[in-house]
Amino acid sequence: MRKLIDFLKSPAPNGNFFTRSVNALPFKVLVCLLVTGLVVVAGINEYATNKYLNVGYTPDQPVAFDHSFHAGPDSVLGLDCRYCHNFVDRSSHSNVPTSSTCWNCHSQVKPDSPALALIRRSVETGEAVRWVKVHKVPDYVYFNHAVHINRGVSCVECHGRIDQQVVVGQQKSLNMSFCLDCHRNPEQAIRPLDKVTDLSWKAGSEGAQTAQGTKFVHDWKVNPPQSCSGCHR
Repeated sequence: MRKLIDFLKSPAPNGNFFTRSVNALPFKVLVCLLVTGLVVVAGINEYATNKYLNVGYTPDQPVAFDHSFHAGPDSVLGLDCRYCHNFVDRSSHSNVPTSSTCWNCHSQVKPDSPALALIRRSVETGEAVRWVKVHKVPDYVYFNHAVHINRGVSCVECHGRIDQQVVVGQQKSLNMSFCLDCHRNPEQAIRPLDKVTDLSWKAGSEGAQTAQGTKFVHDWKVNPPQSCSGCHR
């Protein structure tokens, strides 16, 4: 019994029950957790955001409409975007043009073209053409077109050069960081109101855009929200 008590009271060999290599274990675990976290974040950013899912999305439409021929001052016809999307500066939503809008022109121009068969039938029956939506944001995101258009934010900032597209596709990510970049630096996106639908317009140098945009931000009292409640309502 005495020997057992003495054994229990005696110090452990080298003062430690574990080998010296165990000292590096917490650091190894931390590195593994850090690498795993980075891989997960990178994977979500690449494969589970609008940038991966929607950029380049260019669906076929039931009726072909060549924006590069119809829309913008540099096109053949030179139509203002608001001729077709006539509520974009008055409504939170940019409306899809009705068939009657198309027929205003095409009742006189190529009215018997086979390419316009669905438009003719829509006008005759009142059944809407089932256009495929291209630019989407999640249901939990609030975006008001009129607010942006009436404060000098051009269509090109979110939709790219629509006026150069034969078939419309999504060119910008429209994810949260994309929106926040603009809300934090609105002077880089704002232009004169009469140039909002002129998608080819440039202020000149980057410095000219910053100076002009800063003046507009001040004069028009532009203060884009950066809190969650601004877009998630």
